[in-house]
Amino acid sequence: MVMAWSTRELAELAGTSVRAVRHYHEIGLLDEPERRANGYKCYGVAHLVRLLRIKRLADLGFSLARIAEMGEATEHPAQALRALDTELAATIGRLQRIRTELALSLRQASPTDLPPRLAAAAVAVNLSDADRALAVVLSCVLSPASLDACADLLWTYFAHPAVTEFDGLPAELDEHARHDLAHRLAQLVRTIRDSHPDLVDLTVGAPRGARVALETIGLALTQLYTPAQLAVLRRTVNLLATEPV
Repeated sequence: MVMAWSTRELAELAGTSVRAVRHYHEIGLLDEPERRANGYKCYGVAHLVRLLRIKRLADLGFSLARIAEMGEATEHPAQALRALDTELAATIGRLQRIRTELALSLRQASPTDLPPRLAAAAVAVNLSDADRALAVVLSCVLSPASLDACADLLWTYFAHPAVTEFDGLPAELDEHARHDLAHRLAQLVRTIRDSHPDLVDLTVGAPRGARVALETIGLALTQLYTPAQLAVLRRTVNLLATEPV
């Protein structure tokens, strides 16, 4: 008596689903079986063996595309296994880094939208909404080294009275007050530059280039800060460019 299985029976034997079996047929991983007189598919042992091999390779982490490349050869796939091991090692490393960040975020209640060091520093200085959003933008356009430098200086910068005043700047501010605040901000920036000469250009090493970094930061500034704050920032930049160091 010839033993044969239906699609459902084959799927149950292999521990998979009818949908998966049909998908393997569609992409050419599993040959279509003969059909009975009533039109139902009739699977044999060769189909079961092939299906079990596909399932095993998929469980190991091989993509269906990679399994298709391997064909139906039964010899030991040493090269493919080594390549997969390398990929898995990279994935494990990435997941471990994510777990480290999650642990830090849980322990310090730090922002999840910022890199770890910048997030930890942001908690300590209690950034305004605009400053926090700017930090998120910086995290995507500056290099890791520049972001670490920013994190080191967050407390020095945001704890300064001039920055606190800037964050709460009223819309109506007379010219004298704007000029005075810009002078104090310029002095703060100059002091930071003197003590940290590596921060003169934060766009060095920017992953998408200095031009993209500057354009993105400029757009973020114009959309995150008020007209009064932007006026003070422009005056601060002019002072830094024209006054002697």
